[in-house]
Amino acid sequence: MQRHLLMTTSALMLLMTSGGAMAGMEEARQFLDAEIGDLSTLSREEQEAEMQWFVDAAEPFQGMDIKVVSETITTHEYESKVLAPAFTAITGIKITHDLIGEGDVVEKLQTQMQSGENIYDAYINDSDLIGTHWRYQQARNLTDWMAGEGADVTNPNLDVDDFIGKSFTTAPDGKLYQLPDQQFANLYWFRYDWFNDPEIQAEFKEKYGYDLGVPVNWSAYEDIAEFFTGKEIDGKKVYGHMDYGKKDPSLGWRFTDAWLSMAGNGDKGIPNGVPVDEWGIKVDENSRPVGSCVARGGDTNGPAAVYSIEKYLEWLSAYAPPEAQGMTFSESGPVPAQGAIAQQIFWYTAFTADMVKEGLPVVNEDGTPKWRMAPSPHGVYWKDGMKLGYQDAGSWTLMKSTPEDRAKAAWLYAQFVTSKTVDVKKSHVGLTFIRESSIQHDSFTERAPELGGLVEFYRSPARVQWTPTGTNVPDYPKLAQLWWQAIGDASSGAKSAQEAMDSLCEEQEKVLARLERAGVQGDIGPKLAEEHDLEYWNKQAQEAGNLAPQLKIENEKEEPKTVNYDELVKSWSEN
Repeated sequence: MQRHLLMTTSALMLLMTSGGAMAGMEEARQFLDAEIGDLSTLSREEQEAEMQWFVDAAEPFQGMDIKVVSETITTHEYESKVLAPAFTAITGIKITHDLIGEGDVVEKLQTQMQSGENIYDAYINDSDLIGTHWRYQQARNLTDWMAGEGADVTNPNLDVDDFIGKSFTTAPDGKLYQLPDQQFANLYWFRYDWFNDPEIQAEFKEKYGYDLGVPVNWSAYEDIAEFFTGKEIDGKKVYGHMDYGKKDPSLGWRFTDAWLSMAGNGDKGIPNGVPVDEWGIKVDENSRPVGSCVARGGDTNGPAAVYSIEKYLEWLSAYAPPEAQGMTFSESGPVPAQGAIAQQIFWYTAFTADMVKEGLPVVNEDGTPKWRMAPSPHGVYWKDGMKLGYQDAGSWTLMKSTPEDRAKAAWLYAQFVTSKTVDVKKSHVGLTFIRESSIQHDSFTERAPELGGLVEFYRSPARVQWTPTGTNVPDYPKLAQLWWQAIGDASSGAKSAQEAMDSLCEEQEKVLARLERAGVQGDIGPKLAEEHDLEYWNKQAQEAGNLAPQLKIENEKEEPKTVNYDELVKSWSEN
């Protein structure tokens, strides 16, 4: 009787599992029909095969309630409102995808790291934290996870090599700690229609002696800013530059997001300078941070960094709308779309979707933009081989404090929203590319004319010079919050650029010293170097074949250089 009961129970469980799988695949087919269609790099047969894998792999976790979190941007809104319910219907795993502020995401992550309490089962947090995750070893190493305890829930079709940001989330130990979910770059933005107006071109050529075009260096950007500021075009007073300056946490992103690297701070190296990165933090041969100030071989307060702050302040005062000095990041973002800004040196491609809306002054009647995006110009200290700008890479992170079964269920969701089945459609919604295969999809060739150069940039060889914060930063949450306060003092006039950067590097070194004393990061944590003067460290760098810290260049106004935008794009396609 007992044996018969066991057989009956087993048969019932098999029937329930089979029925769940059948229901899951029916939901999957409806999802593919309604949401994906041919917006995928996979054929319909391949899409169904991938969905079948998710149904099967999720079977042990059916009925679980999983919580994940990300910042609030369009890509993540799509995941939370569309992809999460679809995943739940297909797999039976209930997903709550919370959307909160970027700072709040970091705060929740810090709390989980400090308390060991499982607040969220997975986080989409910036890859800027790669140095933090590697040194504290509180995040699961995904390379080993996918080959070990997470092997049974790792999609054989994940194709990590297809992710264009995998180098951003790989630590010096060669291990992947985060999986990119969305990416956007910080580029140069300009009014293509004005730059191609024959009268404006002739006037610029007569005044400056060279062609109006995309500025290659800051000297040309400055000339263009001066040229347009005060002009009246289309009945509006025009400004040659846009930025923001309010002493606010968002001012920190304005600078940690690689402004110093655009000037030429740090050393050569992709994705980040070695041994000195774009924050000016230097590491030794074992990747241990040894200093931030020039006195310890760093570059946070070196001539290149000070030059970058001085130019920021000068341009904000001279060429931007007066109200820009009192604006935050979110307040300044919509201003170029209002039609009175000629160019912006620091502009996030995440704004693309908002800049191509029908009826805007910067959009033609046929829906094409009057503007374009292009590579950022570089400062006088910049050298070939350096990174040239910032790229945000919000990436999936699994904390070790998350129980294994919950981490597995969350990992399935992370792979679902980054899968080849859904990624092309998700990329069209949020315009935050993560896969090479999606970038090359025919649908983006068709849509490219509407996106102002976004597709051309991401298909170009130039894109590798735009990277997130690297592994030299040992504790991103602690160090990043120092920047807005220091830069804010310079922006308000309370301190000179040199004084502000001196203060910043000193505060960064206080954090490095505390980490060194605590020993919490072991033999890859900070170990501060002895102090010497700029000339000493510059000589040491030169002897080692490095650059930073560079000596001051007396004439920081180099010969201006521009390039024709259409010729630039043509050269990319030829490459």
